[in-house]
Amino acid sequence: MIDPGLRGRVALVTGANQGIGAAAARALAAEGVAVFLTYFRVEAAGHGDPALPAAYDEMRARSADAVVAAIREAGGSAAAWEADLADPAIAPELFDRAEAAFGPVEILVNNAAFWHGDTYLPDRAELFDWRLMPVSAATFDRHFAVNSRAPALLIAEFARRHVARGANWGRIIGLTTGGAPGFPGQVSYGASKNALESYTMAASAELAPLGITANVLSPPPTDTGWISPRVAADLAQATPPFRIAQPEEVAELIVFLASEQARSISGQRIQMR
Repeated sequence: MIDPGLRGRVALVTGANQGIGAAAARALAAEGVAVFLTYFRVEAAGHGDPALPAAYDEMRARSADAVVAAIREAGGSAAAWEADLADPAIAPELFDRAEAAFGPVEILVNNAAFWHGDTYLPDRAELFDWRLMPVSAATFDRHFAVNSRAPALLIAEFARRHVARGANWGRIIGLTTGGAPGFPGQVSYGASKNALESYTMAASAELAPLGITANVLSPPPTDTGWISPRVAADLAQATPPFRIAQPEEVAELIVFLASEQARSISGQRIQMR
């Protein structure tokens, strides 16, 4: 095994109560990283999305307690705090809490995302098993608040604190989607992820002299609870067919991008297959 050189580092992982975020937190902790998890339970603000399969809503309604407990039982260090990233004032407090728990954050994983399918077509009522909404100010605002503005503000806070303490090592990893340049049926989601990519690419250029790398990772469809039998069948029949990944596969690549072995990789959009 190659040592990724991460022992003693501190990571902030968003959207880490389930799915890719939880898998990333566990994988980083297994390499000796102290992990601060943030998450938002759907039911906490009454934002249950009727367009999503019930099983996925159940998973999104969980706290991160089980993830933290599993990491600690395996000998790792983890703590969590529930926060709505749509609140533009939340970034400094997130970093304050992470620093109080473990010290300065050196790895930022922007994984949290809001999703609700929306469309320009008034007669297109369904995508896979999901009911679509018309593109509106509401669909724009919620997607961009969580998927674009929050990562931008977290990157800004990460950079500000990095400069203030004179640090020379850092990693920023954003999770995006293959539909970011234009996503029919998921118009606002795709556009908001495209903005996240732009913010991260700008960080890769501006923060390079500070020893910070920044990359975006685009997983294939990943089984985090949203893939119903109908969705799986439709993905398999696509041309070319999509491979359904597991969260742990994505987490492995997140660990690599945080590692010493990836020190020369920055400003990249990595498409998983």
